[in-house]
Amino acid sequence: MIAKALQWIGGIDGILELVDQRRLPGEFVKFQCDNIEAVYEAIKTLAVRGAPAIGVAGAYGLVLAMQKLDAGDDLEAGLACLVSGCEYLASSRPTAVNLSWALERVKRKSEEYVAAEAGMDLEKLRVFVLAEANAIYQEDVDTCRRIGENGEKFIKDGSGILTHCNAGALATAGQGTALSVIFEAHKKSKKFRVYADETRPLLQGGRLTAWELQQARIDVTVICDNMAGWLMKQGKIDMVITGADRIAANGDAANKIGTYSLSILARQHDIPFYIAAPLSTFDSSIKSGAEIPIEQRCPDEVALWGDKRIVAEGVDIYNPAFDVTEAGDIAAIITDKGVIEKPNTERIAEHLK
Repeated sequence: MIAKALQWIGGIDGILELVDQRRLPGEFVKFQCDNIEAVYEAIKTLAVRGAPAIGVAGAYGLVLAMQKLDAGDDLEAGLACLVSGCEYLASSRPTAVNLSWALERVKRKSEEYVAAEAGMDLEKLRVFVLAEANAIYQEDVDTCRRIGENGEKFIKDGSGILTHCNAGALATAGQGTALSVIFEAHKKSKKFRVYADETRPLLQGGRLTAWELQQARIDVTVICDNMAGWLMKQGKIDMVITGADRIAANGDAANKIGTYSLSILARQHDIPFYIAAPLSTFDSSIKSGAEIPIEQRCPDEVALWGDKRIVAEGVDIYNPAFDVTEAGDIAAIITDKGVIEKPNTERIAEHLK
């Protein structure tokens, strides 16, 4: 079974249904958002997470925002609602570019539609915004499948695969990015073992990735984050594959904190390190990873274990959610369009044309 992280239910007056990822793996619970504030909160608190998934959720958040317009509002009010909705939702999480990409796409295409169509009214605009959100959803489903198909060739029988955080169905509208590669290899009856870093401090690897792979009946073992280097030295790891939240023009890639450390360990042990991500994760406006904004999250994520305090009161805590892996340490970036071997500025620009 591959989980469905989110889905829209109904028409323009419908609702967004999400899997509450804060409660996995103990409970599989869905909840519904019927306003833009609920979507913002879901993204901010990681009830929905993963760069592609929050992009899709953001697009549907704009549909919900427009539900609150009055019957007497005009097109100008509708377009203003999209602008304010985009600014509001984009502020929920700054690092993953898919969120701002999806919001900007809905806004830009809506403005073009209004400018081009005669006899436009607010109702037609609302229908268009939902159609565009649905298109982003379906494109992500198709994109995830193609990423898996393009990357499964790197997995050989007997491989030991290390992954970090969660880049599966729970992080997308489809079957994932990094995990899509694994799912497609599994469909071809390849035999391999996946090692999932637990991924402190929120344990997305232990809670989510291991749960997804178990549901798919794929051999998975959870390890603590600080065990990866030792497994590499023992010869248990043949490749590392992760997702990404933003990829700069030169190929530097931001992903969950701890990914950079794995890239250095992989280089030391001569193990290929792969990134799997859709084209929408590339940000050509940023020359290198040094320009990628890094989200700082609440200290309590580190200081507390559930309700129990594990760090003394008054001790400073530094909690960046992401780090940046340099392009020189990435063997290839696997996209829905194909594979970029030894990524650099020129090869990425050619790939994105």
